[in-house]
Amino acid sequence: MIESQVELNENRKKNLGKFAEQLPEVFKQVRAQTTEVYRDGALSAKVKRLMAMAIALGAGCRNCILGQTTYALEAGATKEEILEAVSVVVSMRGTTGVAESLRVIQLLEELGKL
Repeated sequence: MIESQVELNENRKKNLGKFAEQLPEVFKQVRAQTTEVYRDGALSAKVKRLMAMAIALGAGCRNCILGQTTYALEAGATKEEILEAVSVVVSMRGTTGVAESLRVIQLLEELGKL
């Protein structure tokens, strides 16, 4: 059975909500940090989200990959920009980069972006 990346991402968001309920002060601090880090500055929020997606791919963090890919799209990243960032990961990580990047490909396909 193929895992739906959209469903996995929805589950990630649901569990993040539970995390926020159980650890509200910690979540507040994490949210403040991410709000600051991902704001437009010398680098745009979109570029920062693409960077974060690439790092997540390199780390092999499923939730991070799904979240950062989604955030990059929300920040205005195009399919082409996401795929170009994926190509950098593949250049740096080789076949493990390809393997992790398949999750991004599937998510883009499920969202009708491919």
